[in-house]
Amino acid sequence: MAIWNRNTRASSSSDGASPHSDPEKVGHDYSKGGVIGTGETTAFNTDNNGVAIHEDHKHLHRGLKSRHITMIAIGGAIGTGLIIGTGKALAQSGPGSILIAYTLVGLLVYVVMTALGEMAAWIPHSSGFAGYATRFVDPALGFALGWTYWCKYIITAPNQLTASALIIQEWKSPKEVNPGVFVAVFLVTICLINYFGIKFFGELEFWLSTIKVITIVGVIFLSFLLAVGAGPNGEATGFKYYKKPGAFKAYIDKGATGKFYGFWASFVNAVFAYLGTELIGVTVGEAQNPRKTIPRAIKLTFYRILFFYCLAVFFLGMLVPYDSKELKFANSSKARASASPFVVAIKLAGIKHLPGILNACILLFTFSASNSDLYIASRTIYGLAEQGHAPKIFRWTDKRGVPVPALAISALFCCTAFMNVADDSTVIFGYFVNLTTIFGLLSWISLLVSHIFFVRARRAQGITNDQLAYTAPFGLIGSYIALFFCCLIALTKNFNVFTKGSYGSFDYKNFVTGYLGIPVYLICIFGYKFFMKSKMVKPHEADFYTGKDEIDREEEAFLAHQAEVKASGAKKGKSWFYKTFVAWLL
Repeated sequence: MAIWNRNTRASSSSDGASPHSDPEKVGHDYSKGGVIGTGETTAFNTDNNGVAIHEDHKHLHRGLKSRHITMIAIGGAIGTGLIIGTGKALAQSGPGSILIAYTLVGLLVYVVMTALGEMAAWIPHSSGFAGYATRFVDPALGFALGWTYWCKYIITAPNQLTASALIIQEWKSPKEVNPGVFVAVFLVTICLINYFGIKFFGELEFWLSTIKVITIVGVIFLSFLLAVGAGPNGEATGFKYYKKPGAFKAYIDKGATGKFYGFWASFVNAVFAYLGTELIGVTVGEAQNPRKTIPRAIKLTFYRILFFYCLAVFFLGMLVPYDSKELKFANSSKARASASPFVVAIKLAGIKHLPGILNACILLFTFSASNSDLYIASRTIYGLAEQGHAPKIFRWTDKRGVPVPALAISALFCCTAFMNVADDSTVIFGYFVNLTTIFGLLSWISLLVSHIFFVRARRAQGITNDQLAYTAPFGLIGSYIALFFCCLIALTKNFNVFTKGSYGSFDYKNFVTGYLGIPVYLICIFGYKFFMKSKMVKPHEADFYTGKDEIDREEEAFLAHQAEVKASGAKKGKSWFYKTFVAWLL
């Protein structure tokens, strides 16, 4: 156990990046806006792993190991959007459209993730990416991004809880057991998991995400076998369904116009399947040795996600025709596991019992998603409080570094899941989900804008690439291009309400709920600027140093402990199962 006081300075980092602690700039206050931090450098203890432990009840604890970060990042993007959501995309657009769309959107996600990685590796602060918007763009943008992102997750978390209850209906009908019972059990469970501390949460999410990865790998391998004729019926489908009924399905209209609509619909579906990948930006404040683990997770994670999504979608187009009667249920508001196109493929191949096993895996997917969604919501409002954008009470943490008030208020909103259990309320709740999904795209847009301002500011202040722990490979050009496409998709998200024949008449309900998120976001920005009189951050005035000194000292303490462990010849505590069956994936 070591004590690191305010006079202990970091002199180097593990990856060669200069800490660049500037005493003159520590403690920067933002002009009439939120405050990232006061610049105070408090003393802290270190635990048996060399991790900093603060006792001021204002800090999160860095309990997430490198393997936790990497696997949580992978698992955060692999969920029902891939296993179930691809059924809707296939039924609407055809196999060719979804293959192209998921690949292109995967590249878009890569640019967003690398932009986030460059900022997070410089200053892995617990305020998350809303803090980067406040620090480098405008406090108003940080305010709007933080609150809308929190709203997104206090809606998606109960939606995942409801999805879990619906999946159980594959075994127990609502007449036998009210779905509200399962919602209550899952809600209490995820609250306890988050309350037990970041180490417990990280370890559990690691293994849940591992199950996700193993399931997806198994599904891809099985899909390949079925495509080449190794299934019970012996039929090698190959590219049969690309020819008949076809690779591209007309949607809403006929002919080339209809096929373009179908392609764009798949593009929009792909975007929402990838949403959540950016959650790694929320974990940086609790990551051990973040300047090494975050860039590694970003570089490795995306390739795994792109591999999983693209291969899964590629084989899916070989196994299930888009006009299959089994896919009709995929467009239902209460799509269960039976709506999964992979379950349909297994049934068409004549494999017994396996659909039930996959159903159980999908249940773990939704449970894990609800657990991580509650975690993101609690850390997001904690970050808002840290910036001065939310009541100070939400910044309080217990001795384990758990922001209990932030967790409590987020869990309270998760109780809206009980509303979705009633059949007459699901339509209204669906509108809420439609309203908040736009916030996911807006978070990507805000991240890209923050990165653009970050790069401009560091260049203005003479901070070169070799001083950074990680640089985005596509730089400013990549962020500008990705920003254009994110804005385009956000504006055309609900394009079907404008086209003839989509609903017979103008669907004002879906129009309002699909686009209301944009004016709400803008009102948050300009409302904050009006009342708080905040100003846009100028490149030469951007603060690159507040809070960095403390993070540098935490990093030095951790690396010093690791060096001692290595010198003593002690073995690292990795399980045999992890080293044998999981580590190769990372």
